[in-house]
Amino acid sequence: MCNRYDRYQGLIFDMDGTLLDTEAGHRKAWTEVLAKYGMTLDFEAAKALNGSPSWRIAEFVINSYQADLDPRKVAQEKFDIVEEMILDMVKPLPIADVVKAYRGKTPMAVGTGSMHGLAERVLQHVGLRDYFVAIVGADDVQHHKPAPDTFLRCAQLMNVSPVSCVVFEDAQFGFQAAKAAGMDVVDVRNL
Repeated sequence: MCNRYDRYQGLIFDMDGTLLDTEAGHRKAWTEVLAKYGMTLDFEAAKALNGSPSWRIAEFVINSYQADLDPRKVAQEKFDIVEEMILDMVKPLPIADVVKAYRGKTPMAVGTGSMHGLAERVLQHVGLRDYFVAIVGADDVQHHKPAPDTFLRCAQLMNVSPVSCVVFEDAQFGFQAAKAAGMDVVDVRNL
């Protein structure tokens, strides 16, 4: 599987759902925070928002309940408790084999909808942080996926032309962002 990416000068990986299985931790945190407000998250309906920053998911829930809450405040509450939950449950996914195969051969970066600091700590926890030249989190860009900013910033930090990069993704917003950045994209759900 790995040598098929030799033609690229930079490899970019989404984190949640692509490189790492963090879903159980995120679900637990959302369930706990939203319960305080008498709300629940329809995880199946929210899949369309995969790759979005947490405030967009909070906004989706708040709007569905027509509640008068600040989505950024609710997202911050989730952020305040999610790290410990993720660290307890996180597991690398099979695409981590590509990362290990290209270590030292091709520059690699992580472009995630998670906050930068959380991504750093989770990748460190699973022993993958040192494989990447750069991490670009939701707080590192103004325009999030499906805008191309996250992946363009990854290419810039790797010092690689965007058209010479491939993005590994699991979510529609990520596919759109990669295409908008002029990059090839691999749907890891098909691997």
